[in-house]
Amino acid sequence: MPLQICILETDIIRPELVDQYASYGRMFQQLFARQPISAEFKVYNVVEGHYPPDSEHYDAYLVTGSKADSFGNDPWIETLKTYLLERYQRGDKLLGVCFGHQILALLLGGKAERAEQGWGLGVHRYRMVEKPQWMSPDLEELDMLISHQDQVTKLPENATLLASSEFCPIASYCIGDQVLCFQGHPEFVHDYSRALLDLRQQHYGQNLYDNAMASLQSEHQGHTVAEWMMRFVAQGRAGLND
Repeated sequence: MPLQICILETDIIRPELVDQYASYGRMFQQLFARQPISAEFKVYNVVEGHYPPDSEHYDAYLVTGSKADSFGNDPWIETLKTYLLERYQRGDKLLGVCFGHQILALLLGGKAERAEQGWGLGVHRYRMVEKPQWMSPDLEELDMLISHQDQVTKLPENATLLASSEFCPIASYCIGDQVLCFQGHPEFVHDYSRALLDLRQQHYGQNLYDNAMASLQSEHQGHTVAEWMMRFVAQGRAGLND
């Protein structure tokens, strides 16, 4: 039986990019379709107030990236925090990307804030600090597409650091077999990152923009992160984590 994954969309894609990329939920569905573990997905946009009914059960809940600050107090963010805390306390598995990575850290006792390092853009390389059994295929270093100006600056007390760099010391973490998060965007593709950089160029300054554009000549390993996520969710289910 395929894994059942609930995607909690925390943003709405820019109007200029909707025709080509549809939504963040759709980008994740396309990403996960390219990894080997069978999974089915349902998307709910929490910015618009949509959540799954209590009658629906999922093997994991994935919180996407967002232009919003994870430490903001918008009503929809407060509602999301309450919902995620309930899910965590029930023992549900939670996955976080960028905003999701930050809000789960905040919610579970860590800290997220505007980073002194400034914007992280383009393709970025991280060193793997820990490599649990489900993290297959095995990598020493991980390249991911990124777009963020906030970072997790303190891990929840019971979290394990998985990936790090000088620019982003807390790039990935897990909490037991229940929470797995990444600062980078496995769902992004180079063309989307390029389009986003063009649309926001005036916010970055020429030097940062040029360096980010140049980094897009390098490949990224979002497909590997997708497989790790599904292996993390599948662990303990017979036949799904082999």
